[in-house]
Amino acid sequence: MYKTKKKKTRVILRMLPISGTCKAFLEDMKKYAETFLEPWFKAPNKGTFQIVYKSRNNSHVNREEVIRELAGIVCTLNSENKVDLTNPQYTVVVEIIKAVCCLSVVKDYMLFRKYNLQEVVKSPKDPSQLNSKQGNGKEAKLESADKSDQNNTAEGKNNQQVPENTEELGQTKPTSNPQVVNEGGAKPELASQATEGSKSNENDFS
Repeated sequence: MYKTKKKKTRVILRMLPISGTCKAFLEDMKKYAETFLEPWFKAPNKGTFQIVYKSRNNSHVNREEVIRELAGIVCTLNSENKVDLTNPQYTVVVEIIKAVCCLSVVKDYMLFRKYNLQEVVKSPKDPSQLNSKQGNGKEAKLESADKSDQNNTAEGKNNQQVPENTEELGQTKPTSNPQVVNEGGAKPELASQATEGSKSNENDFS
């Protein structure tokens, strides 16, 4: 399927390789792995490896302890066995399902997309995937352009708004002329009347 890129099943999603089973307890797993891992890792056989762990419906097994113990067993079988998490020759698959531990050693585990049949037939240069990515990019550009237009219109509206209260801008409304008050506190009309009265008195004396 990896070479032909032809899907041969519509029901199977992923195949789980199992070469041996044991009870899902740490001591049972260690005892079984000492003989199970010999064909791949015991001298003179050697290689790089990684351990893939997955547990379902089980809470009494610690992931870190299982990986540490199995890696120690592989290294005791041959000191030249090395851990490689990027491109290992072998992958030790540990699948715990309830009280059962399923073990297997496979090659090209990451190349075959973890044995996912739906993913292994996909080509990295699939035109449909490229078109979908390009379409998403165009939609994102259109959305960003629409958002920028909305922001520009909103800014234009804000710039066109004029505050109703001109007093805030320092422009005060014209007020009525203040009334001038003389030193005596009399209003201008009364002051003019007083001057006219004094003039008439002077004329009378003259």
